Amino acid sequence: MTDHRVDTTARLAQWRIDTLASSSTYRKSDPFKIGKWNWRLVVEKNRNLLIKLYPEISSLNKESPPIASFIIQVVCSLGGRKTFIHPEIRDKQLKSNGDFVWAIEVPLGGKFIIDVEFLDLKTLSPNGGESCSVWTEHFTQKDFQATTLSSIGKMLSESIHTDIIINTSNGSIGAHRAILAARSPVFKTMFSHDLKEKEMSVINISDMSIEACQAFLSYIYGNIIDQHFLTHRLDLLRAADKYDVTDLKEACHESLLDDIDTNNVLERLQNASLYRLPKLKICCMQYLVRFGKIFDILEEFTGFIQSADRELIGEVFNEVLSVWKGF
Repeated sequence: MTDHRVDTTARLAQWRIDTLASSSTYRKSDPFKIGKWNWRLVVEKNRNLLIKLYPEISSLNKESPPIASFIIQVVCSLGGRKTFIHPEIRDKQLKSNGDFVWAIEVPLGGKFIIDVEFLDLKTLSPNGGESCSVWTEHFTQKDFQATTLSSIGKMLSESIHTDIIINTSNGSIGAHRAILAARSPVFKTMFSHDLKEKEMSVINISDMSIEACQAFLSYIYGNIIDQHFLTHRLDLLRAADKYDVTDLKEACHESLLDDIDTNNVLERLQNASLYRLPKLKICCMQYLVRFGKIFDILEEFTGFIQSADRELIGEVFNEVLSVWKGF
């Protein structure tokens, strides 16, 4: 039944319930996947409305139960749009259907939406160390050819026989023409043709900070760390597009899909349009329209439609016309 289906993006789950009986009732959603786990939502209505969120029982859940951070809210259409928001949950381990229960004492009826936005999902380290986010694990470098990658990385970090200087907006970094040319067709053309850069020992990249450029070079040399990747994703996306580093552009694209929220969705949408990232554009528009997040950022959205590209604004409004569900 569609009334039990939960719609999801990478970190958002939304359950639309068209009717809820005025008398006692119990309703459980279909399972939906966020992170590594299949989840369920439950609504129980007696004197109060109880909302439960929990992972389905499985071998994964028993061995490595999720440690969840999330925001949950209920939007009710009865008597006008009303929103009830639970205080933000941080780092709560969820094992069973009793670990998170929200009792709403205000009477609710008719059509409403349960909206869960996962801020983070972690698992405990098997060695007893700190918990690790499941959304950064897949950025960890693979262990193949580790010695070679480490050696190439040292060429950058220790400035071993560098033969070109890159000037950024706030500092300079030494690098190697051969490695830059091997990873970027733009750099290869720059160094191979009879251009002034062929004879120069300096490249000016004035639209990047030294920190962002260091992250860009670290990716090219194969030794970027997860946190630097996440911190500089937009700068890396711009550099990847400018210098035609296609694998970096795709890595940024996939990463930006993972944590869309109300604070960044409009910026992500504009970047998706600017850098031709179709999946990101679709996800941002669905987040705004299908999941109704325009309501949460009406002031920001008004500013967006006054300044954004006209073609992009037209695409957003076409999405509104095609999928809008009324509230």
